Parts: sequence; C-alpha cells; structure tokens
Amino acid sequence: MTALARPQAGDALDGASVLRKSYLETLNLVERLHRQLLDVIKDELDRRDEREINSVQALLLFNVGDQELTAGELRTRGHYLGSNVSYNLKKLVESGYIHHERSEADRRSVLVRLTRKGESVRDTLKELFDRHLGSLEAVGNVGVADMDGLNVTLKRLERFWIDQVRFRL
Repeated sequence: MTALARPQAGDALDGASVLRKSYLETLNLVERLHRQLLDVIKDELDRRDEREINSVQALLLFNVGDQELTAGELRTRGHYLGSNVSYNLKKLVESGYIHHERSEADRRSVLVRLTRKGESVRDTLKELFDRHLGSLEAVGNVGVADMDGLNVTLKRLERFWIDQVRFRL
C-alpha cells in the first residue's frame, strides 16, 4: 500500500463529517421543497381564482384522487398528521369538495371520496404537474435518471427513518 492509499486516523472522521454535512443539507432541502411545493400549488390556485381552499387541502384532494378511502388510510400513507388530516377533511366536507359516509364494513370508519368540485381541484393539480413535466428536463435540467436516483435515495431514507421509530434505534 502506498502512503496515498493507506487510511489515516482522521479519514473516518472526515468521511463522517462530510456525511453529516450532506445529511443535514438533505433534511433542510426536504423541508424547504415541501414548503415550495405548497407555494407552487397556492400560486396555481390564485391564478385560477380558487380562494376557498388552501394548498395543503388541494394537495390532499390530489392524493385522494379517484379512490375512496378513510382518513386513517391517508395518515398511514404518510401524507398527513392525524389532527391535520381530520381538520382539513372536515373543512373540505363543509366546503363541498369531499363526500363522506360511514363504512358499511366498519361503522367506526368514515370513507371519503371527491365530489365534482373536488375532482376539479384534483384536475387542476394534475394539469399543473403535467405542465411541469413538459419542461422539467429542458428548463429544470432534471431528467429521468436524476429522478430515479433521487427517488431511490429518498425511499431508502424513508425506510431508515421508519426503522428508527419502529425499532427505537
């Protein structure tokens, strides 16, 4: 082994410090990106003069999509916190974006699905995201390989965090 190839005492610390910096930057970016996504959605709602709901509620409608599900299912899919989803679902029902009814199979559960009004907002977000896809590579310089690599990494990070909580690591 040459002197250049031999591990030095400080190498592990340097590697750990580089990983620490990258990890903390990723945490910051994930949080900022979510807020930025909500800003992009709010801007689109404003452009369409949709002032009755906020960006979090619009994203909830998009995530419900064509499905009929329970509030618990929305929570377990990781989209929302418990009180957050309950509050927003209540507001969306009151505003006529979501229809809800008790489950026949489990009377404790409430099933939700979009009304025509909710479908309209869902379609607005679908059009927005489709527009983004049309320029993501050309303008944003983000291609399929970039997205695939990013998604693999984010799924690994998600699994790591789930395990941290589940197994109290």
